[in-house]
Amino acid sequence: MATAGKVIKCKAAVAWEPNKPLVIEEIEVAPPEANEIRIKIVATALCHTDLYHLLESMQPQGFPTVLGHEGAGIVESVGPGVSEYQQGDKVIPLFISQCRQCHFCKSPRSNQCDLLAYSKAGIARHDAMAPPTSRFTCKGKELLQFVGTSTFSEYTVVNEMAVAKIDPMAPLDKVCLLGCGICTGYGAAVNTAKVEPGSTCAVFGLGAVGMAAVMGCKAAGAKRIIGIDINPEKFEKAKVFGATDFVNPKDHDKPISQVLIEMTKWGVDFSLECVGNVSVMRSALESCVQGYGVSVIVGWTDLRDIAIRPNQLISGRTWKGSTFGGFKGRDAVPQMVKVYMDKKLMLDEFITHHMTLDQINDAIELMKQICARCEDCKKHLQ
Repeated sequence: MATAGKVIKCKAAVAWEPNKPLVIEEIEVAPPEANEIRIKIVATALCHTDLYHLLESMQPQGFPTVLGHEGAGIVESVGPGVSEYQQGDKVIPLFISQCRQCHFCKSPRSNQCDLLAYSKAGIARHDAMAPPTSRFTCKGKELLQFVGTSTFSEYTVVNEMAVAKIDPMAPLDKVCLLGCGICTGYGAAVNTAKVEPGSTCAVFGLGAVGMAAVMGCKAAGAKRIIGIDINPEKFEKAKVFGATDFVNPKDHDKPISQVLIEMTKWGVDFSLECVGNVSVMRSALESCVQGYGVSVIVGWTDLRDIAIRPNQLISGRTWKGSTFGGFKGRDAVPQMVKVYMDKKLMLDEFITHHMTLDQINDAIELMKQICARCEDCKKHLQ
């Protein structure tokens, strides 16, 4: 391409400071350096983790930044040393890298990656908001790259260890959802909880991640899938993905864990917390059957500690956490794209709006209006 090796000027939604609207700016995107790939972003989704960083974490050191981490695009150019990717490839950037060489990448028990945490060119690890270096500048200032991806830009630069090459026929405006939310919820059920055929599951929070968790429970063969949310409008939608029962905590004057135990006699076999609230995490654990129940924390937050009575675990329950659904991105995301292309995975049904980059703040307002992580939710989903 004619732009290879040159600085590209393009539009991006810049978060200059916490809790402020994003600003559409012209930014400069430098050429990829060694082992890096510059990607033309074709489609990106809005994930609550973007809002969490902007509105809840309130970390000034994480700004200015370009948010976005659930995107898909086309390789514009590659840096020295890149051999697996070439111009024109369809790809999905990954917020968790897969070097395929470190201790974690070689282990079948983890999808974490350690190598790039120490790389000068490094992509951020899953627990970091930005890598130490950036290829973005605007008005003479360096912009941080959110979790190493920054898909709210027309172009971005990503380390090759954090890129999944996908089917050239895949529709990018659909498969971009596999960059975070769908894999996160689906994999939490299938990979982390390891939901069993004939089991009873409870999914707390029916946002995109929760709906994907419902879909994962169904794919794993769960017989009963209970969706829990304070928005009754989500219940019909959850049926599409496989939910069989619904509970609105507002309809009860007792803890939701007690409601679920009464519904199931002993408690659910598996519960998945997809809200990102520590009180709900505890409720999800307490909803599980004693002796062998498994509860998975899926929703992201690091603002508060979790408190639990030891006997809840001593009695035999298992409490687990899941990042990106346990998927090793470079290997698994192309497979998830294939499953979608084979019409064995729903993606289209998750899409509610089509908006332009210029409408990003409108999209944020829409998410804030429907998001389950409101004060009402924090009170009722316990």
